[in-house]
Amino acid sequence: MGTTQLASVPEPKYQHLKTVIGEALDSDFAVGEILPNERELAARFGVARATLRQALEQLELEGRLQRRRGVGTTVAPPRVGVDVSTTQHTWPGVGDEAWQALDSASDVPPAAVARVLETGAEDRVHVVRRLRITQGQPVAAELLYVPVGSVPGLSGIDAPAGPARARAVLRELQHLALDGQDRSVELGSARADDAKELDRLPGAPVLVVTTRYLSGGRTAAVSVATYRADTCRLTFGDSVDLVMAS
Repeated sequence: MGTTQLASVPEPKYQHLKTVIGEALDSDFAVGEILPNERELAARFGVARATLRQALEQLELEGRLQRRRGVGTTVAPPRVGVDVSTTQHTWPGVGDEAWQALDSASDVPPAAVARVLETGAEDRVHVVRRLRITQGQPVAAELLYVPVGSVPGLSGIDAPAGPARARAVLRELQHLALDGQDRSVELGSARADDAKELDRLPGAPVLVVTTRYLSGGRTAAVSVATYRADTCRLTFGDSVDLVMAS
């Protein structure tokens, strides 16, 4: 990657720098190759490190770069198409071979989720953790919030903590008549727990897919799935229930 003159470029410096680095990624680097450190790159291009970081963050958001724990910034492989379309009458856990049930616990949901579920501020719900695997790599981490009232038969099931308990919650949920779903997608930043499961750094860009499952005129469950923005290209097939959130 050679030095370039940025002072006379009318567009923001980081945008032009992003273009220059992007062209270099195509010609000078291979997938998985580690980029020089920020100090070296900033000196090479004659820019402040803050400008460099803006350019690198944009390239990461576009899926061109990955920040890897203990490794540094590497050239990302092409994004993997991940189908997130579901029929209006399918509960989570039905035919979800890509999803691995990890655990289930009783906990108080975030305030935003509690409002959608119409539960009390301190009411506990079942929280199922699942991980989505595509081509052998984790691409999404999900928290599924299920009110106790949605799975009344669960109290009589003797399932130990862990995957078995998670699968028991999913099975009980399927006893309800599913009226439909609605879904939203928004750009977010990886929380510490999600970042660890997805091999990302906290704060890395992610795509958050929130799905509300409806039964009997009420919200029976809420799924919050966090997808890696650097490796995933979400596809929705013919689904018409997608709402893009700002």
